Amino acid sequence: MNADLFGYIAATLTTISFFPQALKTLRSRDTHAISLRMYLLFTSGVAFWSIYGWMVGDGPVLIANLIILITAVIVLGFKLMSYRK
Repeated sequence: MNADLFGYIAATLTTISFFPQALKTLRSRDTHAISLRMYLLFTSGVAFWSIYGWMVGDGPVLIANLIILITAVIVLGFKLMSYRK
């Protein structure tokens, strides 16, 4: 069996597992329970995983992390905007 298949399965499962909470946050725009420090670290980590996936040509790592990164940046933006209120 091809190792990339396992990578795409893992990437799909972890990406799907991230979305319910992210969608709930995006719909409600309530970021009160989210730690800014944790989310900054998480988003930075996802960005670095995306860069790593691109640099080594690892499609599953790149695609999964880019998808998560887009949503994470949006949620992080809502969190940062909540401090402006």
